[in-house]
Amino acid sequence: MTGIAKNTICLWFDGTAEDAARFYAATFPDSSVDAVYRAPGDFPSGKQGDVLTVSFTVLGIPCLGLNGGPAFSHSEAFSFQVATDDQAETDRYWNAIVGNGGEESACGWCKDKWGVSWQITPRALTDAIADPDPAAAKRAFDSMMTMRKINIATIEAARRG
Repeated sequence: MTGIAKNTICLWFDGTAEDAARFYAATFPDSSVDAVYRAPGDFPSGKQGDVLTVSFTVLGIPCLGLNGGPAFSHSEAFSFQVATDDQAETDRYWNAIVGNGGEESACGWCKDKWGVSWQITPRALTDAIADPDPAAAKRAFDSMMTMRKINIATIEAARRG
């Protein structure tokens, strides 16, 4: 594999690395499928000619999808955090992930159909919970704790009191 970045995030998939990479490339800006590598011989979870790895970029971050088989699965211990600028962008990413076989979780977290976790985090939320007024920050934080997808208007209203 030539041209690989010095530091790359490697995500383990059970035969679906190419599907995931193509979904990410179609969903997020500054994302692409850069190369698909096929196995030159049989391996524990596949055979010669199967997709072994996929080099891709998600929001400018180099990644490698490894079709390693069913031995490992994703967990919330790793997630992509996507900072959004407005509600429309928040909704677009959230709905793309959840609407494509994913699932909602709490506080702006969701999981795609491959099990990769995402934090869709409006910048307004980050600003609100970092408010220099501790009471305003706590109101915004408490509001966030009741949400699945973040609603910016509700966060800003809570911040204002």
